[in-house]
Amino acid sequence: MKKIVLAVAGCFLLSYAFSQDVPGNTVSSPKNLKLPNRAADHFMLQLSSDHWSGTPDSISSHQNGFSRGFNAYLMFDKPFKTAPKLSLGIGLGISTSNIFFKRMDVNLKAGGTVLPFTAVDSTFHFKKYKMATGFLEVPLEFRYMAKPLTPNKSFKAAVGLKFGTMVNAHTKGKTLQDKNNNTANNYALKEIDRRLLNSTRFMGTARFGYGIFSFFGSYQLNKLLKDGAGADMHLYQVGLTLSGL
Repeated sequence: MKKIVLAVAGCFLLSYAFSQDVPGNTVSSPKNLKLPNRAADHFMLQLSSDHWSGTPDSISSHQNGFSRGFNAYLMFDKPFKTAPKLSLGIGLGISTSNIFFKRMDVNLKAGGTVLPFTAVDSTFHFKKYKMATGFLEVPLEFRYMAKPLTPNKSFKAAVGLKFGTMVNAHTKGKTLQDKNNNTANNYALKEIDRRLLNSTRFMGTARFGYGIFSFFGSYQLNKLLKDGAGADMHLYQVGLTLSGL
C-alpha cells in the first residue's frame, strides 16, 4: 500500500506540472482551435472500492473490511477536428481487485465444476483473507472537456468500455486463528488458480470531475465466474481517478 501511495503522489506532482496553462494559447474560433500542449489524460491512476453484485447472502455475510482495487493506464487521445471539446481515448493498462472475507474459504483449486465458498465459523480460519484478481486491459473512452486550453481548470467527463484478459487470480490468508479468534500461529497460505473464473472481462465505465481529479465507476458486463461455476456475480468499482500529462 505504501508503494501505491508513493506512486500516486509522484504522478500527482507530474500531472500538476504538465497540466498547467501554457501562455500564448489563444482561440480565434471553435473550428480553428489549436491544442499543441493539451493535457489529454494520457496517464490515469485509479483507486477504488470494490464490490460484487448478485452475491448470495451466504457469501456477502462473510465479506469483511475495505475491498479495494488499483488501476493504471497509459492512454492515447485523439480530439475531433471540428469539435475539440470531444475526443476518443484508447490505451493499455492493468486492473487489480481485492475482495476481503472473514471466516470464509474460497477454494480456487477445487476439483469440481463449482467454485466452493465455505464458511468456517466453528473451526480454524485466517484473520485476514482475500480473493484477488489481475487483468491486462484495453480501455476505450468517449471524452468531453469543457475547456480544452485550460485542462487543469476544466470539467471533464467520459464514458466507455474496458476489455481485459486475466493474468492472475489467487486467494491469500494470513495469521491462523481458532474459533474464538485467538491466534494459533502466523501461518500464511496463497493459492493460485483461475480455472473456474472467466478469463475475459468486459466492463462499462464512466467518470466525471474537474482538472486532474475525477470520480469513476465501472461495472462488469459478463459474469465473474464461468457458466455453472457459481452465482451470477459481477464486479463493480467506484473510486477516484488521478489523470493528466
